[in-house]
Amino acid sequence: MSDLFYCQNPEWADITPLSQDDGPNPLVPIAYSAEFLELIKDIIEMNPAHYTVWNYRQQVLFAINADLDRELDYIDELIEDQKKNYQIWHHRQVIVDRLNKGARELAFIDGVLDVDSKNYHAWSYRQWVVKRFNLWDNEIAYTTDLIVFDIRNNSAWNYRFYTLFNNTEMPSAEVVEGEIKLLEKTHRPLSTVEPFLNDLAAKKIQSPFLLSMYIDIYEEKARTSKSPISNAALEMCQELAVNQDSIRDKYWQYRKHQLHKLNV
Repeated sequence: MSDLFYCQNPEWADITPLSQDDGPNPLVPIAYSAEFLELIKDIIEMNPAHYTVWNYRQQVLFAINADLDRELDYIDELIEDQKKNYQIWHHRQVIVDRLNKGARELAFIDGVLDVDSKNYHAWSYRQWVVKRFNLWDNEIAYTTDLIVFDIRNNSAWNYRFYTLFNNTEMPSAEVVEGEIKLLEKTHRPLSTVEPFLNDLAAKKIQSPFLLSMYIDIYEEKARTSKSPISNAALEMCQELAVNQDSIRDKYWQYRKHQLHKLNV
């Protein structure tokens, strides 16, 4: 963004200010031009969450019949640092809907999810894209890859359900049976990650997530064997409540209380 005022910027030299018309016509009639896109870009740079400015940009783009593929290039660049900005995602949806083509969208969303596989905005937008352009064919396979990589990716599981039951065709009995088999295949005891946790603990890694995982493992073992919970789990709850995750003190005290009931 230039440090010059717009009235001093040579790129704006051909713009003649228009007087405000306060007559019977609309209060502030607007003469749209391509230069206004640059002005709007400067405002967006200062405040990317400005709903009104994004809406105005859409009006200008449509009024001057701008190249909307170039606008998607602009969004591609902008979203690198704004991946969780509601307004940018909505603006992209408006532009893509106007273009009436979604060929580049799944690859774009893939790039965002590669960085953050649980980005709510990307998943919501993906739902709209596949439904708007009927791009269901490879979505189940896509979620399978994500689930195999991270069994706890709730976003991928949720999207998989959406894909199965919002498709133009309801899943067959064979597909449902396949889903049951996938669940059975991916269900693994928490204890399978215990060696990895032990390696972290041996390296003196301190993390509330580490202790939280240990607590889950101790709980699973106690419930499976119907035996008392290990005192180590109760001590970890106390450590989290007092030192490592004190902002959730009441939660960890509650967890400790619930786990203690397993000893009764």
